[in-house]
Amino acid sequence: MARRRKSSGPGEINAGSMADIAFLLLIFFLVTTTMDTDAGILRQLPPPIPEDQPPPPKVKDRDVYVVLVNSNDQLLVEGEFMEIGELKEGTKDFLTNPYESENLPQKKLMTRAEAVENIATYKAYVAAEPTNSFYIGELERWEERLTTINLIGDYMELPGSAVISLRNDTETSYDMYIQVQNELTRAINELRDELSVEKFGKKYDELDKSISEEKEMIIAVRQVYPQRISEAEPNVTETTE
Repeated sequence: MARRRKSSGPGEINAGSMADIAFLLLIFFLVTTTMDTDAGILRQLPPPIPEDQPPPPKVKDRDVYVVLVNSNDQLLVEGEFMEIGELKEGTKDFLTNPYESENLPQKKLMTRAEAVENIATYKAYVAAEPTNSFYIGELERWEERLTTINLIGDYMELPGSAVISLRNDTETSYDMYIQVQNELTRAINELRDELSVEKFGKKYDELDKSISEEKEMIIAVRQVYPQRISEAEPNVTETTE
């Protein structure tokens, strides 16, 4: 005759049921709990400088947009304090120089005639020295300029030395660092969107690089508004005990 299972007495807890409840609670918290995630910054590192490339020209002060963030998360732009909400417009002014200020980069008019002439010149140089990376690079850059002119016409180009120089302190908060990066990137993206919509009827980020025609559009927009953000080593905050 089978034994009857002994039931739990008064005050006793069914361990099997408690395990089931604990498991259900665990699932509930895993499903409903949100976790903080760090925002990342997408950056493409520049290629190494070829050994046979001549030294770059001295950079003019007007070609560098200096952005400093101190240990108190204060923003110092071109030697003056600035609110984070003003950084985007300041960056756009630097990249466009709408009033031809002497304190901002002097942009140069790129024409079809100049592009065609330089392409022919560097093709001859490459033919004479096929392994010279400087000549090859210059030929590619002038071909990109011609592509840009074919799509949008003659345009004003930033000097190659024009750069946004970002420097922060070791005590700068990560949140402030991300805010500054976002504002700088937003300024460039807005200019690219405006140009792309004007010339191609689509925003820059809507262009599909897998389509050859739109890939050329992307090259053209980047040629007019390149993303050059240089990040220096952070300043070390000195502390005294």
